[in-house]
Amino acid sequence: MQQKFSPSYIKLYKTGELEKRIEKAYQILKKCVLCPNFCKTNREIEKGKCNSLLNPIISSYNLHFGEEPPISGFNGSGTIFFTNCTMKCIYCQNYPISQLHNGKEISVKELADIFLYLQKKNAHNINFVTPTHFVPQILNALHIAIKNGFNLPLVYNTSGYESPITLKLLDGIIDIYLPDIKYMDDKTSLEYSGVTNYTKFNQIAIKEMYKQVGDLKLDEKNIAYRGLLIRHLVLPGHIENSKKVFDFLKNEIGTNINISLMSQYFPAYKAINHKIINRKLKKDEYENIIEYALKLGFENIFIQEI
Repeated sequence: MQQKFSPSYIKLYKTGELEKRIEKAYQILKKCVLCPNFCKTNREIEKGKCNSLLNPIISSYNLHFGEEPPISGFNGSGTIFFTNCTMKCIYCQNYPISQLHNGKEISVKELADIFLYLQKKNAHNINFVTPTHFVPQILNALHIAIKNGFNLPLVYNTSGYESPITLKLLDGIIDIYLPDIKYMDDKTSLEYSGVTNYTKFNQIAIKEMYKQVGDLKLDEKNIAYRGLLIRHLVLPGHIENSKKVFDFLKNEIGTNINISLMSQYFPAYKAINHKIINRKLKKDEYENIIEYALKLGFENIFIQEI
């Protein structure tokens, strides 16, 4: 019989290590290198490249049922959408939140209260969407929430554009990593997302996340409580990019890894004016990638209809 899940951050809380991580995280904010933009802005007084200052900004929080089945389960994932982003994707489907700054500034105490509210609503987990630029505030809120009985698994739902410094802070705190692998070359990442070093830091991040939490682990009800689940959105006209994603994963992680292969691309935001990605993904493009992944030996793939 499986033992009752206890998040690893509880141990860090009890030993005092969580408080030390919070202190380190806030020090980083004074010369911010939380993401690979490395803008070194003092976020106590000036907005960084993420267009954010000291207090967390959120657009919404709710029980979300649209994630992968092991994340949403039957009660829903306790999802918190953070405003702003470290990237500027021209096709972002959440662009009013990520790039037009739609959201409300709240205190760390209010963020902790949201954790507890979603736990009371029987969420399977707390799912931080685009959290990188607010990691110090999230850790601080976690510390407050634990004092009041919080004990759900934490999901780090990210673009995959992560700094090794930040991931080290999260070691032993995050239970489930849910990162994207978007691109396999920096020319494409610059054109579509405005960053020149995505590939390097994304690949470092994926390997570090896997080192921290390993393969996805499910409880007796098939709800995830620990591990890595990678997302890859297939872009129209970029089949070779997607194939290279699976090549990288096979060579660096292994074919047992869980992958969500997403087909829901449509030309949102500025993509409608782009000559290559100004259309929906074709069925044969998506099926081509599925066939390639299966041929490489991947079996744990969440496949969508198209």
